[in-house]
Amino acid sequence: MRVVIIGAGISGLSTAYAIEQQADAAGIEIQTVVVEKKDRTGGKIWSVKEEGYLCEWGPNGFLDNKPMTLELCDKLGIRQRLARSNDNARKRFIYSENVLHQLPENGPSFLKSDLISWPGKLRLACETLIPVYRGDDDETLAHFARRRLGEEALDKLIAPMVSGIFAGDPETMSLKSCFPRIYELEQQYGGLIRAMIRLAKKKRAEIKEGKAVASAAGPGGILTSFVDGIQELTDVAAQSLRAEVRTGVGVNGILPKKDGYELHLEDGGILEADIVVSAAPSHALKDMLAESIPAMSEKLAQIPYASMNVVCFGYPADSIGRDLDGFGYLIPKKEGCNTLGTLWDSSIFPNRAPQGHVMLRSMMGGATNPSAIELSESEVKARVMGDLKRIMGITAEPSFVRIFRHQQAIPQYVAGHGKRLQELDGLLAAYPGLILTGNAFYGVGLNDCVNASNKAADRVMAFVRAQSR
Repeated sequence: MRVVIIGAGISGLSTAYAIEQQADAAGIEIQTVVVEKKDRTGGKIWSVKEEGYLCEWGPNGFLDNKPMTLELCDKLGIRQRLARSNDNARKRFIYSENVLHQLPENGPSFLKSDLISWPGKLRLACETLIPVYRGDDDETLAHFARRRLGEEALDKLIAPMVSGIFAGDPETMSLKSCFPRIYELEQQYGGLIRAMIRLAKKKRAEIKEGKAVASAAGPGGILTSFVDGIQELTDVAAQSLRAEVRTGVGVNGILPKKDGYELHLEDGGILEADIVVSAAPSHALKDMLAESIPAMSEKLAQIPYASMNVVCFGYPADSIGRDLDGFGYLIPKKEGCNTLGTLWDSSIFPNRAPQGHVMLRSMMGGATNPSAIELSESEVKARVMGDLKRIMGITAEPSFVRIFRHQQAIPQYVAGHGKRLQELDGLLAAYPGLILTGNAFYGVGLNDCVNASNKAADRVMAFVRAQSR
């Protein structure tokens, strides 16, 4: 039986690897082919090394608070090569009212912080009085934040977090789909503060047991990568496959047949498959299905993407004029800056800049600033430099500049996303052997992608067993 996987990013590679592992354990012979439109594997994972700097084209790591990617590293034999982010990466900042404010790590530091005004703090304290939302509609993140936390918390805490993770707009993003755990906490405990109190005992127990607990100011877990960049994960995954991996092979169309599928390739060739797993972006898959399954193509077209410029600047350390003891900062939209935020990459992981130098990685664009992708290289550089001067006081010209452009960077889980996924599942029921995975559906992070890949492999094996009966 032949399985063709479209896309050789982390989703496609980890799906292929999981299929091989499960097939070996079950003693089932499966021929697996991975086709990738680009001339390299890795998808949006790409660690670019130039002039002694290591720039991440896309994601720079994964959080170790979930087991999926760690387990994959174990199976690939590369866990010992992991690099955990430096302890100072716990320090995260928000730029507000011309000041970099460190995000509070606990209650007392929150009370002392000037990030949120006293009226805003009092509004947050009233969160326990807010009733649980029981509406049938898919609540947006902005609606949730205003309702439970207040306008100031939305502007200075929630919106920057959403831009940092999704490059998204909280006014359109779905709470259930983007942050299902937050939705669950309200439904289960009646509110976030109540949930924090109830979960505090568990957290203290973890500390006593010596387990790593991240700052309350950031997401759970510790950011993890490799000394030579996150691309090591996809490189080793690709090298570990027995599957045939064909790069530079684009797919124009997927045609369902009586006994499987035909993939019509851009070079005019046809590839037959019993099972097709698409790990391609949803905007690419919709084009592949536009003629053969138009109803599915239309649903996929309803998942928008945000564009993004990733801008890496290198400097001699002595030209910065301030310490970079931290992870970096995010910027509320109301500050009127050109960038969404800047990561102090050389402070997070080793080997990101030459000795005596530092590297800053700024994000520009996203759902709230889509026109940024059209700016010239010189304009992008000038605007980033302007923000760095305003926020960090950096007046020096960067000695190293690298700009990456992502026309369709991150899928947006806008309100109604969950319903669209249910409708896609309903359509897929009529096409057994066609399986979708990737970050457009159930999570944009590396852990989410690996978890979805494992589930896709489970569905492949279930189909194979059903066919062999």
